[in-house]
Amino acid sequence: MIKNIENIELHYLTLDDYKELKEAMIQVYASMPDSYWRESQIKSLIDKFPEGQVVIKINGDLAGCALSIILDYDKFDDEHTYEDITGNFTFDTHNSEGDVLYGIDVFIKKEYRGLRLGRRLYDYRKELAEKLNLRGIAFGGRIPNYHKHAATLTPTQYIEKVKRKEIHDPVLNFQISNDFHPSKILNGYLEGDGNSGEFAVLLEWDNIYYQKKSKKAATKKTVVRLGLIQWQMRLYKDLDELMEHAEFFVDSVSAYRADFALFPEFFNAPLMADYNHLPESKAIRELAKYTPKIVEKFSELAISYNINIITGSMPEVRNELLYNVGYICKRDGTKERYEKLHVTPDEAKIWGMQGGTELRTFDTDCGKIGVLICYDSEFPELSRLLADEGMDILFVPFLTDTQNGYSRVRFCAQARAIENECYVAIAGSVGNLPKVNNMDIQYSQSMVFTPCDFSFPANGIKAEATTNTEMILIADVDLDMLKDLNKFGSVRNLNDRRKDIFELKKK
Repeated sequence: MIKNIENIELHYLTLDDYKELKEAMIQVYASMPDSYWRESQIKSLIDKFPEGQVVIKINGDLAGCALSIILDYDKFDDEHTYEDITGNFTFDTHNSEGDVLYGIDVFIKKEYRGLRLGRRLYDYRKELAEKLNLRGIAFGGRIPNYHKHAATLTPTQYIEKVKRKEIHDPVLNFQISNDFHPSKILNGYLEGDGNSGEFAVLLEWDNIYYQKKSKKAATKKTVVRLGLIQWQMRLYKDLDELMEHAEFFVDSVSAYRADFALFPEFFNAPLMADYNHLPESKAIRELAKYTPKIVEKFSELAISYNINIITGSMPEVRNELLYNVGYICKRDGTKERYEKLHVTPDEAKIWGMQGGTELRTFDTDCGKIGVLICYDSEFPELSRLLADEGMDILFVPFLTDTQNGYSRVRFCAQARAIENECYVAIAGSVGNLPKVNNMDIQYSQSMVFTPCDFSFPANGIKAEATTNTEMILIADVDLDMLKDLNKFGSVRNLNDRRKDIFELKKK
């Protein structure tokens, strides 16, 4: 048959197709006499929702068909019937302002089966749902082979055996393979469907691109531009000079219309040079006195340069305790604080620094983000908890003195991108500070990591800076690609976790 196929086309259904449509339905639904749509019903469907009614033609002959309507789905009970959905077969239930595409019928004529034509019809429905910004597709799927097992299996048991490939059901297998997931059994769904025992499986597909209608005049970006600042350590005469240098980099990345600017951990350490005569633990507490002014200045820069700034990290004293913290200064003027939870042995021993206690994601105009400071990236539980909250991008400001220290951060950060299906951006400092005790030298290569799948770079590296050179790194990341990966990736790390044998939760 394939050799004889000259043309396969997808067309909108018209009334001129009705004669062929009727003949096809009589053939396909031979076990249910008179189960074909009347011409007046087809006309009603076409008039109400022409885009929802399509046919596949091979060499000009009708080979298959898909009919659908749009519903305000919440108005229907979970135990609905086919008659409920179609408004007693009038299709008056169609609502162009609804939120779910409901499949009324789909079939392929017997002589054309095996050509994957059904997949084309389902793909069309998915594209239509995305185009119309509907939250998904639903339909009651027949289980015409169920009558062969009805004496020994309940419908639920039958479906489970089909899913485990112990029973072959060509209809249900096909629907599951096309990303529709069974959600419940519908009893008495289609009157006269004896082969299915009048049972149906409610099958659903979620539109991962669905955007709930907002009353605000604002949108969330899907392609996000990151600006990473690989900071050169150098001495400054005062805070104003340091912030002048910081503003230069904010200006630079914002000129490329970056949505985020990421600074490294302890980028402000050069200001400790004035206190180098003090013990290290006292010098860093003097540095902490600058933190409120730095945060305030970064907030001003975020507004004036229209960019979200992740301030790296700085020391901060709260209730007489010393912490390593940073701030997200958003371009809308708001500020949010994050903490380093795991301080290194050196931070605890030399500076007397304490680990923080708060771990959370942050909503931005460019998706949901998380921030882990340096050493925290080496604890996979933290990023997994953030992933469970819906994190799209993980930012890791870091400070490492040796290549092996850098490698720990770099390779752990890349692992976080793979296992959590997110982007990870790391930024560090380079150079040295001979007049600041306990800072020594710095080693860095700032990078942006991605998951490893077909839509992403094969090595999982989106962009990388030159090692140990002061520079900026600009990279675009597409958040919709993460949604695709989560649903259709070669592997799906988040979905495939065995939550039946382990769990992870915050205390």
